[in-house]
Amino acid sequence: MGFFELSSYSSKSSVTALKWLGFVAAIWVQAISGNNYTFSNYSDALKSLMNLTQLELNNLSVAKDVGKAFGLLAGFASDKLPTWVILLIGSVEGLVGYGAQWLVVSETIKPLSYWQMCIFLCMGGNSTTWMNTAVLVSGILKGYVGLSTAIFTDVCAALFSDDASSFLVMLAVVPFAVCLVAAVFLRESPPASTSSEEKEETQFFWVFNAVAVVVAVYLLAYDFIPSPSAVFSEAFSAILMVLLASPVGVPVYIYFKNRSRPGSDVEGQVGENTEPLLLAAAAEGEDKAEEVAAVAVVEEEVVEVVRGQPLIGEEHTIVEVLKTIDFWVLFVSFLCGVGTGLAVQNNMGQIGLALGYSDVSIFVSLISIWGFFGRNRLGKAGTPRPLWNAAAQILMVFGFVILALALPGSLYIGSILVGICYGIRIAISVPTASELFGLKYYGLIYNILILNLPLGSFLFSGLLAGILYDMEATPTAGGGNTCVGAHCYRTTFVVMAVACIIGFGLDILLSIRTKAIYTKIYASKKSKKSSAPSNGRRQILN
Repeated sequence: MGFFELSSYSSKSSVTALKWLGFVAAIWVQAISGNNYTFSNYSDALKSLMNLTQLELNNLSVAKDVGKAFGLLAGFASDKLPTWVILLIGSVEGLVGYGAQWLVVSETIKPLSYWQMCIFLCMGGNSTTWMNTAVLVSGILKGYVGLSTAIFTDVCAALFSDDASSFLVMLAVVPFAVCLVAAVFLRESPPASTSSEEKEETQFFWVFNAVAVVVAVYLLAYDFIPSPSAVFSEAFSAILMVLLASPVGVPVYIYFKNRSRPGSDVEGQVGENTEPLLLAAAAEGEDKAEEVAAVAVVEEEVVEVVRGQPLIGEEHTIVEVLKTIDFWVLFVSFLCGVGTGLAVQNNMGQIGLALGYSDVSIFVSLISIWGFFGRNRLGKAGTPRPLWNAAAQILMVFGFVILALALPGSLYIGSILVGICYGIRIAISVPTASELFGLKYYGLIYNILILNLPLGSFLFSGLLAGILYDMEATPTAGGGNTCVGAHCYRTTFVVMAVACIIGFGLDILLSIRTKAIYTKIYASKKSKKSSAPSNGRRQILN
């Protein structure tokens, strides 16, 4: 009997450790799934090899972003296919998409036709949607997405001196390898079933958050080191790998800690709850469901429910959502924020060259790192989300004005402001839709809002930035062109600043229109906190 009890406990210890190892694998997947924001690191090489105008180059970046619009395919497939298959599809698609681009940039093959390159860039962009579908992007995980671009950029700068060919090899091979590893360990596992386990999970989530912040600060520090030596760069890369691997210490610690306590209450740790840990980690979504339900109850107590178009805060069908003014206000304001931010990221290679910077990797990294801080903004309690969107939008206006002035250091400041504001908009806008229109059709509403990424890329990058740049550029031999000077993008920045002012006005309008619903939501939160003060895990991830 004693042997049986010890074996059962050892098995339980292994299961708990594997549960957390799966969560760590999800973190690693997110740490490599922002690779489609890295276009600026190799766009100049594509432009030179294919003799492209800026408009043609920017439309290649649009093709990359169009790949995200097909993320709905991954969503539908996730209902039918296991997690490991979803990861395998995404990793293989990325290997092919970025691998083909590497063959062109490394001049292993002759440049492909323009439409063929569009297809391979679209595949690269779509690959990350499968990776993101395999793990729920919320809570601490979305912070690692924000760091992904900086991780790739800084490692390439440290080890390969920003060589575009080597960079594309990284984009093709690293996500493929990480997804293969994650496919082995990523499984649905039950969350905490006792108060002691929940307290322990809270502590571990703090550890994961702390690691993300340390990685962000570490990357930021490296960006400002002038001309690091080869040895220093290799040491930086090695330490970064250790930091990224450090979350695995949590499941290792749990395994040995549990094995050293065979007398603890094993049965108490085995619960009936089968909710997956990654779903539990998506506490932001859980809180939205509770908030929406709370609001619905309040509405039923105050007014008689009138059949027809539901009230804001109640469950909406897709048709009902599309009929509301509030949705289209949110949609257009989201377009003004993410569309302009994405245009800067896609054009950063040429923006930097136009302003006299031969190496633009630091600016790509800055946008990524400060995007991480934007995604993990601190003001989460008591402030309605539309007001956060408005604040980010007006701050982005200042960012574009600074970029348009092209003063010394403007590109550094502008990159930081655009990065943090883009991160805030990405983190806030989509959850806002769940608060206003419910969670029943949240997946479809999410995919409609995310259409702003390819749409914004086409309008602000493919058309606006591309056409205005070509008007200022000087033709080069072979059919391409180039532009040097602040005038190359000044008009583009001014137009995007105006777009952000329009977005700011729309966010203020949405704040006014939804004031009542947010008053009820935060009253419900306050009531829940007073009745159940200990809910640490959700407070961290929400």
